[in-house]
Amino acid sequence: MSILLRLFLVFLKIGLFSIGGGYAIIPLIREQVVREYEWINAQTFTDIIIISQMTPGPLAVNTSTFVGLQIAGLPGAILATLGCVLGGILIALALYRFFQKKQNSIYIFEILKGLKAASLGLIVSAAATMIINALWGVESLNPDLLSAAFNIKAAALFIISLMVLRKWKLNPILIIAVGGLAGILMYL
Repeated sequence: MSILLRLFLVFLKIGLFSIGGGYAIIPLIREQVVREYEWINAQTFTDIIIISQMTPGPLAVNTSTFVGLQIAGLPGAILATLGCVLGGILIALALYRFFQKKQNSIYIFEILKGLKAASLGLIVSAAATMIINALWGVESLNPDLLSAAFNIKAAALFIISLMVLRKWKLNPILIIAVGGLAGILMYL
């Protein structure tokens, strides 16, 4: 099977099974492109997530596009994006028809509450993975690496940015820009 067809099918599967969108989809994409197919490494994936957050548009679509671009150039970007979006469109159409028929069912609303909780868990998992990767440079915490590989500069930048954001409620874009500039100066 060609890489382009495999990219399309992988992202179609991701689009079909990504309930919650945004940050909830990150663990699913990571599982497929980093762990299962090993198309890219964890650091490249983290970089793609960061770039996807800074570019306009939905996180899942941006991530799919950048992963596809990294793996197979422009055709890969187009097919990965199409696969990811097509899954959501098909689900949205099916759910619309379903909810029109079952709009007054208490059971449906209880199922949706469960899906919200699962989405929150996926978002927390994605955030934890990005923090671990930024501070320790690994995909998951290994007790042997905790003290040796800890990135004190990244931790300081993270804590300062978080404090500035919480205390003065500055525009997050300004904090990202200043943080990027500080990162350039710190890591030169």
